[in-house]
Amino acid sequence: MSKWTRIASGCCLAAALHLSGCEAGGGSGGGKASTFANPILNNGADPWVVRHDGYYYYTHTVGNAIQVWKSRSLTDMAGAETATVWQPPAEGPNSSEIWAPELHWIDGKWYIYYAADDGRNENHRMFVLESATGDALGEYVDRGQIKDPSDKWAIDGTVLRKPDGSMYFVWSGWEGDENGSQRLYIAPMSNPYTISGKRVEISRPELSWETVGEPTVNEGPEVLVSEKKINIVYSASGSWTDDYALGLLSADPDSDLLNPSSWTKRPEPVFAKTDRVFGPGHASFVKSPDGKEDWIVYHAAVASGAGWHRNIRAQPFRWNEDGTPDFGEPVPTGAFLPLPSGEPKRVRLEAEDAKLEGMQIEERDDASGGRTVSGWTGSPSGVEWEIEAKSDGLYHLALRYLNEGTVSQQLTATVGGKLKIGVPLDNGTGGEWSNEFIPVPLKQGRNAVRLSGGDKGLSLDSIDVLQPEGNLQKDR
Repeated sequence: MSKWTRIASGCCLAAALHLSGCEAGGGSGGGKASTFANPILNNGADPWVVRHDGYYYYTHTVGNAIQVWKSRSLTDMAGAETATVWQPPAEGPNSSEIWAPELHWIDGKWYIYYAADDGRNENHRMFVLESATGDALGEYVDRGQIKDPSDKWAIDGTVLRKPDGSMYFVWSGWEGDENGSQRLYIAPMSNPYTISGKRVEISRPELSWETVGEPTVNEGPEVLVSEKKINIVYSASGSWTDDYALGLLSADPDSDLLNPSSWTKRPEPVFAKTDRVFGPGHASFVKSPDGKEDWIVYHAAVASGAGWHRNIRAQPFRWNEDGTPDFGEPVPTGAFLPLPSGEPKRVRLEAEDAKLEGMQIEERDDASGGRTVSGWTGSPSGVEWEIEAKSDGLYHLALRYLNEGTVSQQLTATVGGKLKIGVPLDNGTGGEWSNEFIPVPLKQGRNAVRLSGGDKGLSLDSIDVLQPEGNLQKDR
């Protein structure tokens, strides 16, 4: 990779955020960008997203509550409106370890399915909330446990609806009362909060790629329906390993889904680690804003060996002729992807076009504008942008950075010369680019935002300005 370096003396270009400008969002002082880079959230696991009435509704494991995000843009989730819609009781069967919530719109109401226990993992079960209003970020009524007659350990529940309207509950559970392996089960439902029959096992970890780590795991079943197939995409192998991957079960739409022989398991994983992406799993699926593209949203380890230190990523996928999904390979965080079709372009400001103090500019092939900024020399060094906000509000800056040092770093963002915000930058990205989402309150007009305090091994590429919902631009 060729690169050259120069020291920036005094001011380089002051990067003002304008709502018109270069289509590529390159280095002439800010402009519209039609690309994004993963992750879309830099912390999180078990992502679930659904699109309804022009909005994306998103949730993931928080652990001690259930939180829902709402956004018109899939890739701008870090700047979305959010609300904690439910908090667990102080004690009881659903008071601890709130895992993998899912939000479903069924027959005019929102339902949230989640796993929880009483502080003992062997008591994990599935529970359901029902919306009291039509607002996904509003109040919910606790419908209690959703269970089959066996009432065994259960997590990662989801709802499958056939074209004829019949409903089934699909989840990961234990065969008995001890954790020998996690298997996938299905059972009929009589309504969104009631299982009406016995569970049937449809998958267990048995293939070599499903059995890395102990106990062995099949979990995170998610439904993906096409005209030709009912697909269940599931996660296999230990979620704490680099080998966590997605598998596929498929059945014909008119088949008996409670008959295990109706399901065919793909012998190889359909989405697995590469030499740059590790532990991709627990996915959900959604359309682009204009409905023309299909997208997979999933979590992956931030680096090899990172275990449960994960972030959230998104990329498009295609379909095979037989009605099964073709996910391809997980795209590394160093790669730029086109925005989902119909999503508004982003405002991007390049680091090399900012006001630089004691910094270096380097050419890099993997940078959005072909150049990055590095060479931190302590507190005197820094990068400053001028951001012109359309109105007062809390904005989020998606800072694309590369930390090649051995420890995490802490920058300070100074807004308007007064307000200071700590900006932690992870060192666990294994030499990959990543994003840090910085919440900054901006006033209408021009705002100076300065980053300072970096150290060796830290490079900045650009910032994307994720605008508050009311400020989203209509042009494409």
